[in-house]
Amino acid sequence: MPRVCFFTGKKTSFGNKVCHRGKAKYLGGVGTKTTGISSRKFRANIQKVRAVVNGRIVRIKVSAKAIRNGMVVKPVHRKYTKPVAA
Repeated sequence: MPRVCFFTGKKTSFGNKVCHRGKAKYLGGVGTKTTGISSRKFRANIQKVRAVVNGRIVRIKVSAKAIRNGMVVKPVHRKYTKPVAA
């Protein structure tokens, strides 16, 4: 199952990691130089939660942003009572 948010569609995106050397000009140096570029991944903060979807309790993967924004409706916690034998 992919790392994709059920509600927002957020997923892993790709970019570059850039390494520099030297001292910045505003700090009195001659400027920074790029010494290496390598690829990296930006991973979405995906959590597995139990949520109510279409009236059913299911386990879904959602981003932390979706949880904060209130898109996820969590099921109610019920106190279990043992049935009385008749």
